Amino acid sequence: MIKRLLILLIAFCFTGAVKAVTRITCIGASITYGATLPNPQTQSASAQLQMMLGKNFEVRNFGVSSATMLKKGDLSYWSTGAYKQALQSSPDIVFIDLGGNDAKLVNRVHLDEFENDCRDLIKSFVQLPMHPRIILLLPIPSFLTDTNQIYDKVIVNSIIPKLRNVAYQTGVEVLDMHAAFADQEALMPDRIHPNIAGTNITAKMLYCILKQPRDANYDVFKVIKQPYKESQFYGYACADLTFEGRESKIVKPKFAATGHPWIWRARFWGHEPQTDIALLQQGFHLVYCDVAELLGNDEAISHWNDFYKMLRTAGLAKKAALEGMSRGGIYMYNWAAVNPDKVSCTYADNALLDLKFWPDSAVLKQDYKLKTVAEIGILKASPIDKVAQIVSGRFPMLHLLADDDEAVSPANNTLLFEQKVKALGGVITVIHKPGFKHHPHSLPNPAPILEFILKATGYYILAPAIITQ
Repeated sequence: MIKRLLILLIAFCFTGAVKAVTRITCIGASITYGATLPNPQTQSASAQLQMMLGKNFEVRNFGVSSATMLKKGDLSYWSTGAYKQALQSSPDIVFIDLGGNDAKLVNRVHLDEFENDCRDLIKSFVQLPMHPRIILLLPIPSFLTDTNQIYDKVIVNSIIPKLRNVAYQTGVEVLDMHAAFADQEALMPDRIHPNIAGTNITAKMLYCILKQPRDANYDVFKVIKQPYKESQFYGYACADLTFEGRESKIVKPKFAATGHPWIWRARFWGHEPQTDIALLQQGFHLVYCDVAELLGNDEAISHWNDFYKMLRTAGLAKKAALEGMSRGGIYMYNWAAVNPDKVSCTYADNALLDLKFWPDSAVLKQDYKLKTVAEIGILKASPIDKVAQIVSGRFPMLHLLADDDEAVSPANNTLLFEQKVKALGGVITVIHKPGFKHHPHSLPNPAPILEFILKATGYYILAPAIITQ
């Protein structure tokens, strides 16, 4: 008997314990169900997610075409058998993709009840014995022109803000599918439902959010020592503080990725935030320290050095991803030139890189203690003058460039900077935007920017390729 127990113990040590199956419940409307697909059972996003995750996961689809989040909707998800079955599915993880049908004219009269109904739906799953992880999906765009039907302006201006409010209030995760499909109309044959390639995009996003390693014990708000007030940033908790007399912000993700990565917005807080939101979804922190309008001078760098030390003491990663739009390029690259070992990568967007082209000579003279306007022409205090120091950090750089930028000359800034960086062996990628002017910044779908930053920082996850029948 003892010998048999020893054999079993040895076998257990070599093979390990049997891993329990993780149950994933997907609730939603026709997009969740897989409407318009030739074979929803194998081609819906949940079916593809099952194939990606493998045998240690059980993904179940409880989508009901035309269902609403609203209890008073024309087909309320609350009244469906699928809802009752979803509650009985013992989920460890729940994806909720409802809200698109609530944008129909017939349902808009009840939108003042949307947030309460959404909170109640979340509560009905949270209070289950297994207390599942909840992830809200923001509705994908509707490209319909009939304003009586699923109307995208209602999704953008009403449904999505309400979902983000609920995500902030309840602390559940939120995944921005609207931005992910902003440029994917070609994958939606009826302008509402994704085809197989479209559902594959969704499946990959769900896979990556599930597979991102997390540090469940880290909360930056509990370790920062400066007093702050809490506000909301697109559904995420934001600490508003004054640091050395400067307005500063720290936004924490719903979960911190292991290693506590972060992106540092140099200027124009909250403007075109698609990339910031996409990184928050992946467990990155987002920070800001307003040094306007010091234009990257020694005082600005000093404030940022101290801010960096505070963030490091609070547990954020050694290297930051830097983000600079327009003159934010001056701020981030001047700091990077002094601190090349503290940068993981840079994302510049129609960036000003040469102060000689800054239009406000009075501010420039004050910031750099110049006596005459003529001194501006010989000023060597710009990123374009510090390429050697910047390249010494050996971090990759991404630039978005509007080829018809009327405010910041591409030839005198990004294109010249790119030439100098490559001449010194630096790594820089420029994404051109033909026909665009200085505004708008970023991309409606930030996927290329997100992928660049995740790869540069070591957090990129490649979803398995699958073949759907």
